[in-house]
Amino acid sequence: MPDLPDLPLTPGDRETYRAVASDGEPLAGHNVERLLSLGLIAPNPDRDGQYLAHDPRAAAQRALSQVQETITRAAQCMAELPAIEGLVPAYDAHRWYSGPVSELLQSRDEMNARIQQALRTASSEMWTAQPGAPVDRDPEVQRAGMERVLDLRGRGVSVRSLYNVAVRDHAPTVGHLAAVVEAGAEVATLEEAFPRLVIIDGIHLFIDNCVQAGAEDRDAGWHVTDRATVAWVHMLYQQLWARGTRWQDGGAESETLTERQKMILRALEEGEPQHGVGPRLGLSDRTVTKEIAAARAAVGAQTVYQLMSWWGRRQAEG
Repeated sequence: MPDLPDLPLTPGDRETYRAVASDGEPLAGHNVERLLSLGLIAPNPDRDGQYLAHDPRAAAQRALSQVQETITRAAQCMAELPAIEGLVPAYDAHRWYSGPVSELLQSRDEMNARIQQALRTASSEMWTAQPGAPVDRDPEVQRAGMERVLDLRGRGVSVRSLYNVAVRDHAPTVGHLAAVVEAGAEVATLEEAFPRLVIIDGIHLFIDNCVQAGAEDRDAGWHVTDRATVAWVHMLYQQLWARGTRWQDGGAESETLTERQKMILRALEEGEPQHGVGPRLGLSDRTVTKEIAAARAAVGAQTVYQLMSWWGRRQAEG
């Protein structure tokens, strides 16, 4: 790595240069080494103890070239860091202790930045599980997601995404996921509840923050690198995936509700409180609770609110 110029100039350096430019004599007692190293002055070969001033523009250009060379070399070094990080699996393969095993990332931005960092060196897989109800996402967010899928697939990385079955009834998400599958990713849906997570290369695991109950940022989470933990979650993901329905094999009508369940949802939609649905329909409270739970499972909703949100969309679509 080339050395940087010896800067900044001190007030004494500037006064000494002005003195040399005027009559060749430096300020008495001032060290002229910095001015010499920068090429601002040079010894006068004809007069001992005196100096010749050189054009500061030429000196500035030389200093600029040094700085640019240093920046270029630093950028080249940074570009090689992923190759160094890529050696981690070879090192970890012979270790049973993973070092610092988890780190709390306290915001969505921190989580996203760390995931992107891990993806830069991904070589085998990115598996995600998204259990939340579908929402209308910013087109730019979906575009960025598609670019990520294309980049990973172009590098031969396996991309799997597991979703709540309710996404099959959300038109914007249906269009996006169909394009993702077309790009080479694998997508499946699951009717049962499952945790949100991301696994990268079997060595990085990102999970929700279940340690701090009531944390301010619901998108905070943990980056886990313990080999045993990541391997266990990797196995769990494979089991969830096996129980899911591949995107190509399911349709918007994959979930079914019984007529009784539809009657209960219509009553709730009309504003009937849950404890009033039973008397209205001639059902026991226990039966109503059981049917609502079955309806939630059928559409992949984790709460009654999500169930009613799904039901509202279905009614709006006719």
